[in-house]
Amino acid sequence: MLGSKIYDHELWHLHRKSVAKAFLNGLFWAALPMPLQMLAAALFAIPLRANIPLSIALVWVSNPITMPFLFYCNYLIGTLVVGNHHGSEFQLSIDWIWGQLEHIWLPLYIGSLITGIVAGITGYLAILILWRHKVNKRWNARKLRPKKKH
Repeated sequence: MLGSKIYDHELWHLHRKSVAKAFLNGLFWAALPMPLQMLAAALFAIPLRANIPLSIALVWVSNPITMPFLFYCNYLIGTLVVGNHHGSEFQLSIDWIWGQLEHIWLPLYIGSLITGIVAGITGYLAILILWRHKVNKRWNARKLRPKKKH
């Protein structure tokens, strides 16, 4: 199904662009409340030419411990954009969420999309900047080293 695309070295090797794209991809999917986030991150890594293992690993930013807090923040961001139309205060319980899902899904998903886009772009830019800084730092240190005599 994926053909020869899966053998692209950028999908498996760690270098500046593939790592930055993996942060964009993985952090975006981590913010979305959906099943099979890791599969989505892996599949989208291919056309993005992002590192697949890192894309999948970054999805685990939203794990069973962080998920309630992340999705609550996403919900709050969504209510700022679309408003809070159901009139009930948010409660962090499975029963309340299932009971209110028809009312909270829109602010939750809008907030999740916003959070995912912002987190992904921030991660992408941070990796590019930090990677460049590290390379420049090493290059400057290398230039300052005394030259070997032959």
